[in-house]
Amino acid sequence: MHNLYDYTLKQLQELLAQYGEKPYRATQLFSWLYEKKATSFQEMSDISKKFRQTLEEEFSMALPTITVLEQSKDGTKKFLLELADGALVETALMPYNYGDAVCVSSQVGCNMGCSFCASGLLKKQRNLTAGEMVGQVLAVNKILAAELRHVTHVVVMGTGEPFDNYDNVLSFIRIINDPKSLAIGARHITVSTCGIVDGIYRYSKEGLQTNLAISLHAPNDEIRQKIMRIAKAYPLNQLIDAIRYYEENTNRRVTFEYILLKNINDSIACAEELARLIKGMLSHVNLIPYNPVKELPYQRSDEKTIHAFFECLLKSGIRVTIRKEFGKDIDASCGQLRAKHHEKDD
Repeated sequence: MHNLYDYTLKQLQELLAQYGEKPYRATQLFSWLYEKKATSFQEMSDISKKFRQTLEEEFSMALPTITVLEQSKDGTKKFLLELADGALVETALMPYNYGDAVCVSSQVGCNMGCSFCASGLLKKQRNLTAGEMVGQVLAVNKILAAELRHVTHVVVMGTGEPFDNYDNVLSFIRIINDPKSLAIGARHITVSTCGIVDGIYRYSKEGLQTNLAISLHAPNDEIRQKIMRIAKAYPLNQLIDAIRYYEENTNRRVTFEYILLKNINDSIACAEELARLIKGMLSHVNLIPYNPVKELPYQRSDEKTIHAFFECLLKSGIRVTIRKEFGKDIDASCGQLRAKHHEKDD
């Protein structure tokens, strides 16, 4: 059965052609899904009864359902969503002064093996479809509608590695960016990878104006390979070459995500080495204070160390910010809520 939310407008046109339908039919369906927010095929009054019957028999409009919703004092909302097969995924809503950002998961579980991350506590079960990712945004929009708000920014930084689910993630981006769908601007969409080099080269050629973030977290291979398994497959020199290729082909700035781990990667020597590594690139460093996970041995760097690291990069001419923290009181780190839920079931 085909889930309508899995398809871009072009893909849906191609699919419906197999049923003898003209391209405008896909545009009608998009309107019912995203503008009119239909919940059943029978609501689609401008579609013939005969084709509505076909839709009932061979298509679905299944969306994730919210099983847990936690809200932080700072306005962050963390969702645990159940998919059609019973799998659980996490989504987070983060309110900013410029809009509402949603952090979307791309896989059920994660196999990347970053040793500081709660997402890896539960191994990858499968990739999410494009529609299951779209469904995360729609679930958040449903909650925001009560406050006359809607999702304005999307970051694919939740559980999973986006470039390990490349085709579905790309379809998801094209769907939410489509003016006939959610019309989320390309520059309001960010994809984050832990460093799959082949994916970065491929993404460089898509002609998208989205943002790319790299989970770097270390200034050298020695540290990076200790905390990130992916670094053994793709050493830093290969990763940096791919990022330079991306910059040259897109003229887009890359954001380096850098989680500060106490006594692991937070020294001034590390800051100086990081500055040398990325000097001259169209880049920005986003320093992330660590949100401790009880099952993992890492600790948060103290505030003095965080600010010293920040100042060192700044003085070296590196664009740098310290990321605003969200939801510290509600298991805000990727994977924590789902892991806690499974822990209760065991």
